[in-house]
Amino acid sequence: MDFLVVTGMSGAGKTSAMHFLEDIGFYCVDNIPPQLVGIFYDLCKKSEDKLNKKVAVVTDIRSDTISNNLSEPFEKLNSNNSEYKVLFLDSSDQALIKRFRETRRRHPLLMNYRGSILKAIEFERKVLKPIKNHADYVIDTSILSLAQLKERISDLFLNKSQSTLLINCLSFGFKYGVPLESDLVFDVRCLPNPFYVENLKERTGLEDEVSEYVLKWDKTKGFVERMFSMVDYMIPLYCSEGKSQLVISIGCMGGKHRSVAIAQLLCEHLKEKKFNVCANHRDINKETSKK
Repeated sequence: MDFLVVTGMSGAGKTSAMHFLEDIGFYCVDNIPPQLVGIFYDLCKKSEDKLNKKVAVVTDIRSDTISNNLSEPFEKLNSNNSEYKVLFLDSSDQALIKRFRETRRRHPLLMNYRGSILKAIEFERKVLKPIKNHADYVIDTSILSLAQLKERISDLFLNKSQSTLLINCLSFGFKYGVPLESDLVFDVRCLPNPFYVENLKERTGLEDEVSEYVLKWDKTKGFVERMFSMVDYMIPLYCSEGKSQLVISIGCMGGKHRSVAIAQLLCEHLKEKKFNVCANHRDINKETSKK
């Protein structure tokens, strides 16, 4: 089990970091009291077959009752020889003050210091200094955009053979409507149609005979070559923008033959490039009718 404790300065981006960790497969729990971190670790360890093997928890200074003893969870984890890592998110005083003013959120210790954000930040930084000094990873978010923070999180915790972007190759039939979740749509109604071949009419693009029929034509090969080129070019652009999921929809008239075969082919192509990809066929089981 990979157990990650996320902590750091209020306003430094811990909530955003948790969202990005969820995108790459972590089971996340936000704002857990320090005294419960060790207990939660033990529960996850015992239930490892039921929970995700990658777990992240946030514990910080959001409660007055924990502000003076934030080291407690680490002391207990260490005393039990628990295996864990600490991610500390930091930011400059100026950046934190600006964020609290822009979002109109209140620093959790603001009332303790008669409305002085700077004094609250200074006290929090003093309390968290020992934890920061022993953290496994420290990210300063002072000048990072959300996309850059996501990239840093991915660089640290994502297996390099994986991609943070989940791609869904979705086949559909235009007669049933274009999927609303589509990011990219390719229309393959211009390709030769197995519907008009008697022994293929009632079969689907998942079967070799149908797929071979669709893919054997020069016009299909030309289409596939150009589609691969476009998708290969665009996916890194989506990744750089921090997009977490991409739906590539491929449609023919009924969603049973051509679109299914092409979607499967695209899925296999992206798997070879080590992307996190799956294929789904929305209309494959709809009744066959004249196309």
